[in-house]
Amino acid sequence: MAKIETLAWMDGELLPVQDIRVSPLSHSLHYGTGVFEGIRCYAQTGGGGGVFRLREHLERLHMSARVLGYALPWTTERLTEATLETLRANKMDSAYIRPLAWLGEGAMGVAGGDNPVHVMIAVWHWGAYLGDDGMKNGIRVHIASYERATANAAAQRAKISGQYVTSFMAKRQAKALGLDEGLLLDRDGFLSEATGENLFLASKGRIVTAPDDSPILHGITRETVCTLASDLGIPVKKERFARAAMYAADEAFLCGTAAEVTPIRTVDGRDMPHSPGQVTSAIQSTYLQLVRGEGPRAAEWITKV
Repeated sequence: MAKIETLAWMDGELLPVQDIRVSPLSHSLHYGTGVFEGIRCYAQTGGGGGVFRLREHLERLHMSARVLGYALPWTTERLTEATLETLRANKMDSAYIRPLAWLGEGAMGVAGGDNPVHVMIAVWHWGAYLGDDGMKNGIRVHIASYERATANAAAQRAKISGQYVTSFMAKRQAKALGLDEGLLLDRDGFLSEATGENLFLASKGRIVTAPDDSPILHGITRETVCTLASDLGIPVKKERFARAAMYAADEAFLCGTAAEVTPIRTVDGRDMPHSPGQVTSAIQSTYLQLVRGEGPRAAEWITKV
């Protein structure tokens, strides 16, 4: 596998990724107490690069650390500038951006102690997460045998590295079956989300997604999609739905920073009637134009590199 040879920002210093050294006794490596974000920078229609919803992502990074009980040593403003510094140093107008914070070497018990908090920002070129064909024609998914943890078993609003082990298992399961992605149910048997994306159904010109109190990540792309749907006059309803509702839907799609807006072609071996359908296509095209600097919301949501 090819190495990702870029410069990364680490605790205030830009270094080649391969030169960064992390202690094997870092607390987060043992107990999954790291927090992270996935952000994208897009080449803009008018030239240069632009990072989509950078502030919202970095604010969530701070929140995720706060949920675990530690504070990041860098402000949102400083991490914003560090992100832009890293992109400029790598001469990238288009990139995937991965901020990661973790507890370093120190107390080794489960609770840790006054372990130092490290922050890194890495960037690399990453195309369509679920494939170019998937973006165009849709992906094949199944409802996995794994379920999302309940609110009393996980910090559902935070992006904590250790909580992605269920996603890891469900994604591996989907790949072993020759599929692209797995969908997870909640404890009551309702659809929640995919391994790293939020899920939407579309029927009769409206879209449905799991409610805010479901065991889902409150995705920034999910919130963007709901806003764009409203702009387009597409009704949005947040309600619980079971697998039968998905089988009966006209169309479905996943969304996330990495996946962007990806149509679903089949679920559990059943073909969706439309992939991509009219609603999915409208939202996907509007989203892809927006992140490249087109549309009235671009000035609000894009940070120029």
